[in-house]
Amino acid sequence: MSNRRWIAAPLAAAYGGVIALRHLLYDEHVLPKYEPSIPTICVGNIAVGGTGKTPMVEYLIRLLQSHNYSVGVLSRGYKRRTRGFIVADAHATADTIGDEAMQIHTKFPDVLVTVCEDRVSAIKRIQKMPAHPDIILLDDAFQHRAIVCGLNILLTAYDRLYVHDHLLPWGTLRDIPYRASKVNIVVVTKCPDSLRPIDKRVVDNSLRLATFQRLYFSRVQYAEVQVKGVPLVLTSIARPEYLIEHIRTTYPQAEVLTYPDHHRFTPADVKTILQRAEQCDCVITTEKDLQRIRQTDIEEQLGKPLLVQPMRFTIDKEAHTFDEDVLAYARESLHKQGNSKH
Repeated sequence: MSNRRWIAAPLAAAYGGVIALRHLLYDEHVLPKYEPSIPTICVGNIAVGGTGKTPMVEYLIRLLQSHNYSVGVLSRGYKRRTRGFIVADAHATADTIGDEAMQIHTKFPDVLVTVCEDRVSAIKRIQKMPAHPDIILLDDAFQHRAIVCGLNILLTAYDRLYVHDHLLPWGTLRDIPYRASKVNIVVVTKCPDSLRPIDKRVVDNSLRLATFQRLYFSRVQYAEVQVKGVPLVLTSIARPEYLIEHIRTTYPQAEVLTYPDHHRFTPADVKTILQRAEQCDCVITTEKDLQRIRQTDIEEQLGKPLLVQPMRFTIDKEAHTFDEDVLAYARESLHKQGNSKH
């Protein structure tokens, strides 16, 4: 065992003990839990970042809206400079609601996007709205045990399955792996295009899901971006290697400048970015990064194209389809409320 593991393993064990006690208090009803009257879908993970929660939320928005359901999104608003319950409006920015919530608000202006640290109080406020949504999507709320969601979707990256990982700080898990047994759907994200049926069986055997749980496999689909010359890839997302590999497949000479996930660009960063961009013909960034870039004057000073690389989820069709499972939950939940649309 390396020196790092000698230190990290005991810390991970202590962290796991604290997390296990917290779950026990909720499971034994020592700590209160709230079940909303509005159907709720939680999109979460048990690792730190990089599994694709925001693209999955966007996928669900498109799916539900295509079947005439009105959708609301509730997020913590990670790294925002505000506190409390906020409804995204025309004045919203990455500073007021967080970059991920701002990305969703920008792409889906007809969706109610809200942020709040306290999911229970936020949902109670949403439920009191005169025209509240049919369904609420909770972004990254799997560890928020105070709220009981109707459908839980857990994401895990293909190259870093939670069963092969360790708790922080030894690994990247922020929750105990057994918690995966409490979800309805597990989606393995960022699968390679070369994924074969036998590879899926290996993953299935590794995860050992219960019979009531569904397993799906998804891939990242990048839209084509028209690039002239040598691009500079500017990003501050978790695990940017997928994006970098995609761009360098077409533009092997691409320059790369990365910052930590959710990084807020400082004046010194802006200076560095502009200097690096001088050697390139354009800058490519992500939709999430764009929300924070707009908090600076990078676009005004750049003097060359700033291109955005969109990405979407595609989900493989198995014996049951992911869409069918989600729509069945929506339909049955609203039917119980006497508010069926289908």
